[in-house]
Amino acid sequence: MTATTAPHRFVTGVLILIVGLMAGAPNAALAATDRGRIQAFLDVTGFDVALDSIALSASTAPEMLGLQADEFGSEWERVSGEVFDTGVMRDLALDILQETLTEELLNHAAAFYATDLGQRLVVAENRSHMVQDDAARLEQGRQIVAGLVAQGAPRLEVLKRMNRAIDASGTGLRAVQQIQMRFLLAASAAGVIDLQMDADELSALFRSQEGELRRALQQSALAGAASTYQAFSDADLAAYAEALEEPEMMRVYELLNAVQYEITANRFEVLATRMAGLTPGQEL
Repeated sequence: MTATTAPHRFVTGVLILIVGLMAGAPNAALAATDRGRIQAFLDVTGFDVALDSIALSASTAPEMLGLQADEFGSEWERVSGEVFDTGVMRDLALDILQETLTEELLNHAAAFYATDLGQRLVVAENRSHMVQDDAARLEQGRQIVAGLVAQGAPRLEVLKRMNRAIDASGTGLRAVQQIQMRFLLAASAAGVIDLQMDADELSALFRSQEGELRRALQQSALAGAASTYQAFSDADLAAYAEALEEPEMMRVYELLNAVQYEITANRFEVLATRMAGLTPGQEL
């Protein structure tokens, strides 16, 4: 990415990607005049806060390159804040969803999340998205999971059902790999690092690590869910799992996941270009 991403070119590219990810998706998207309704949809479902939480991932960028944030000087906080500006990310999401979100899917998801249970879930999810100390949150979740395993509690399977429904198409693993690959290649092209492998070699490396990464993502997702929903009853979570397993809701999450993953990758590519002006190159 460039430091000043052209939104229209970006949206065109991401639409091609999302159409590919959502084979067979209906094409009766909301009209441009319905932008306000889409914004309301983001608010009622909590997806707006999920988008904002992408900004927290900026702190991991130097580590992904084998560097430290302090190597980028006093300008690091300002530059990363500009790249991961929440207003920019929300606007990009609105642009994409105007072209991809159908009336049927909007109404289906909004109807559930507008219920009492839905709104309580959104409050809990929003709080979880914006936790600064994610390591502590996941450690708490792992302890909860260990307790559920020891008890043989049915709640554990409900949490697994929820996670499977949220990523029914299994794009999470591929998305994480693509985000990392695009960031590394962009950083290398910008001269931030000297990447000693080409795209094919990098892809092969990621493939060799897929099993380990898949297990790590599954464990992290389970711990995250255990922590996020700890205050909810088993009955509440069973009802949520059933809602998430409905075909329309799975389509909603397939779309929202694709949007979030692409915006994350886009922002990291922009960040790579901006980082070039803050530090000399380093071999990786």
